[in-house]
Amino acid sequence: MLIDTPEGADTYTVRDRPAFQDEALAIQEALYNPIHHNPIDKLLKPGLRVLIVHSDITRATPNDRLLPVILQEIIAHGVKREDITLLNGLGTHRLQTRQELIKMLGENIVSNYRCLQHDAYDQSQLVQIESPGLQRPIMVNRQLFEADLIILTGFIEPHFFAGYSGGPKAILPALAGAETVFHNHNPAMVTHPNATFNKTFGNPLWEEMKAAAEFIENTFLVNVTLDRNNRITGVFAGDVIAAHQSGCQFVRETSLFTISEPYDLVITSNSGYPLDQNLYQCVKGMAAAKNAVRKGGCILMLAACEEGLPDQSAFAEWLKQAESPQGLQKLISQPEFFGQDTWQVQIQAQVQAHADVYLYSDGLDESQFKTSQLFQCQNLNDTIPELIKQYGSRICVLPQGPLTILESTG
Repeated sequence: MLIDTPEGADTYTVRDRPAFQDEALAIQEALYNPIHHNPIDKLLKPGLRVLIVHSDITRATPNDRLLPVILQEIIAHGVKREDITLLNGLGTHRLQTRQELIKMLGENIVSNYRCLQHDAYDQSQLVQIESPGLQRPIMVNRQLFEADLIILTGFIEPHFFAGYSGGPKAILPALAGAETVFHNHNPAMVTHPNATFNKTFGNPLWEEMKAAAEFIENTFLVNVTLDRNNRITGVFAGDVIAAHQSGCQFVRETSLFTISEPYDLVITSNSGYPLDQNLYQCVKGMAAAKNAVRKGGCILMLAACEEGLPDQSAFAEWLKQAESPQGLQKLISQPEFFGQDTWQVQIQAQVQAHADVYLYSDGLDESQFKTSQLFQCQNLNDTIPELIKQYGSRICVLPQGPLTILESTG
C-alpha cells in the first residue's frame, strides 16, 4: 500500500547495495570461496548423504533461486539425487502445503527430490543433545545426524530479539523441538537487554543458538542478503558463525541509522509480503518502530495480514486472554505465561507499554482487531493528521519496517 509521506517527516530505508546481475554465478563463487571453510568441491563425493536446510514461507529467502544452484553443484560432484534431502526448517510454525512448497522451492525440486518438513511437536523426529556450551539439553531434528554434509541456507536481516536472522537460527529454532524453542524464547531471555536488534555475541538467545549450531558437525552455511526488490546483494558461505558474522556486518552497514532523539510518531510497515502475512509477523515491525519512537508516542503500522492474526494460533489465544492493552501487561507477568508464541505477545506488550500502536490493515475484521489489542485505523487520510495533532509533528517513516534499525543518541 502507498501513502503520501507527511510533510517534514524523516524517511529511513535500507541503503542501496548493487544487486548481482548474475545471481547463480555469485552463489557459485561463494561456494568455492567460502569464509573459514573448505570449498564445496572439497566436501562432495559420490555416496555422500547431503541434507539441505531451508527456511519456510514466512521468510523472504529466495529458495527457488538459491537451492537450484546448490543442487546443481552437488549433483555435478557425483552425489545421487536419492542421497539428497531438503528439510523445511519450520521451527514451531505450521507445515506448508504442497502448493506452498512449490511456490517456495519450484516444481522441479518438489517433484524430484526428497522434501521433508520439520515438526517440532513430533518426538519421533527429535534427538537430545548436550554440550558444555549449552546450559541445558536440547532437542533437534534427527536428520542432522543422518547426513554426511549439512548445508544451512537462509537470509540475513535484522531480528528483533536474536540480533540477526540466518546463521545458527537454521538449527535453533528452525530444527529444534517445541520445548527447546519455548525455553530459548522464554520471558527472561526475551527481556534481556541484549536480546534485541543488532546484538549477537552477549545476547543469551543467540549464544544458545550458536552453541547448538557448533555442536552439529559437517555444516556449511549459505546465507544471502537482499535488496528491497528481493534481489541478492550478498552471498555469505562457509563456517556457520564466521560467514554469518560477515553477513551481519554487511547488513549492519546498510540498515543501521543513528538518530539524535526519538520521534513523536513512527509510520511503519512490516516490509510487505511475505513478512506481513499475519499480525504475528508484524510484531517485528512494531519492535523496530519502538526503537525510534519516544515514550508515550505513537506507532502506525500498515500491513496486509491476509492470514489474519492468524486465528488458530497460540498467539491469537494469548491475545484473547489479555482482553485489553492493559491486560497484556498483567498477562505476561503470570507464572503460567510460557509456551508457544509467548515471545511475540511479550514483545507486543513491551511495545505497547512504550507507545500507542495503531494498525491499518485490510486483512483483519472487527473481531480480529478487538483480539489484537491494537487501535484500529480505518482511514489513513483522516487518521494521520489526527495522530500528528495528538502526539506531535516530529515524524519518521520506515517503509521497510524491521529491515531498518534506528538507534537514538538522545
